[in-house]
Amino acid sequence: MSINDYVKFMTQTAVRHFEKTPQERKSIKELRKTEKQSFLFRWFGVIPYALMFFFKKK
Repeated sequence: MSINDYVKFMTQTAVRHFEKTPQERKSIKELRKTEKQSFLFRWFGVIPYALMFFFKKK
C-alpha cells in the first residue's frame, strides 16, 4: 500500500464521518458501547462465566 492509497483511505473515512449528523454519530457510538463485551469476558474468556454458573447452581 503506497502513501497515496493511505491518504486517500483516510480522507474518505474522514469525509464519511463528517457527512453524518451529530445525532447519528452519537447513536452509532452508543450502539458500539452496548455491543461491547463485559470486562471479565474480554480479559479472561468464558472461564469466569463458567465458574460463576457452576457455583450459583449449587
